[in-house]
Amino acid sequence: MRKMRTQSAPWRAVAVLASVLLVGGVAACGNSDTGGGGSKDDGKITMGFSQVGAESGWRTANTTSIKESAAAAGIELKFDDAQQKQENQIKAIRNYIQQKVDVIAFSPVVESGWDTVLKEAKDAGIPVILTDRSVDSADKSLYKTFLGSDFVKEGKLAGEWLVEQKKSATGPVNIVELQGNTGAAPANDRKKGFGEAIAANPNLKIIASQPGDFTRAGGKQVMEQFLKANPKIDVLFAHNDDMGLGALEAITAAGKVPGKDITIITVDAVKDGMQALADGKFNFIAECSPLLGPQLMDLAKKVKAGETVPPRIETEETTFTTEQAKEALPTRKY
Repeated sequence: MRKMRTQSAPWRAVAVLASVLLVGGVAACGNSDTGGGGSKDDGKITMGFSQVGAESGWRTANTTSIKESAAAAGIELKFDDAQQKQENQIKAIRNYIQQKVDVIAFSPVVESGWDTVLKEAKDAGIPVILTDRSVDSADKSLYKTFLGSDFVKEGKLAGEWLVEQKKSATGPVNIVELQGNTGAAPANDRKKGFGEAIAANPNLKIIASQPGDFTRAGGKQVMEQFLKANPKIDVLFAHNDDMGLGALEAITAAGKVPGKDITIITVDAVKDGMQALADGKFNFIAECSPLLGPQLMDLAKKVKAGETVPPRIETEETTFTTEQAKEALPTRKY
């Protein structure tokens, strides 16, 4: 009877190697993504953040708050500056998806055009937090929450102050408006809120409204155009301090006294704007706080842990007159 042939040494080696690889493969799968988007569940949170840009003092303070808060919270931050371009933000978000970060946060350049990339993040299991600016998507499941200001309210507060100041006016009060970026949520909403508030007094009329892109240079350039085209301007409403500060230069160059010949109302309350208000060059500021970092990091931890968070979280803000600005300036953080 012939003896059964035993497996040769080379074949035994191949079989052992295959077994090792199989076990190793199973073990590797066991350590792969756990549904939160991150590369491994080691308790460390990685956040991808896409910032609008660095167009103003407000935005610079916002970026500083986010970076410092991430470091303090022990969150690894991957930061990108979109330079005011939506295509840059979409590219950054897709890069974060490929890198399998745990949380994506961003401040949208404009309101529209986000559904496709937000769905990609959702399909990858990565929660998204909107900061400062929201989007107009009908599908609210594409992001976990919005953290920021009520821009309509800011516009209303500015308009209501003006209505009170001009309540005794018997003739037309000519207003010019410096808008933010076309299509941006704060520009749309502040315009809406201001318009609704001044409707209470038919004497208050916006005679010119144009984007200054939230920059000092834009504010100066557009204000120069307003002054040339409109010999009588009573009020300037600027959607942020930086545009108002640029407009100051144009108003002064035109031989007018800012804050007296032209009433100036702005939004933000950054230090330079508050100084202009304290000096009497601005007349009123509705605050929009950029210090969102601590709240954002807290939200990142909650959504990573699977906790339910409110769909909208608003920051607490106030308004300032000249005297209030003088009191607040010594301890102003931004």
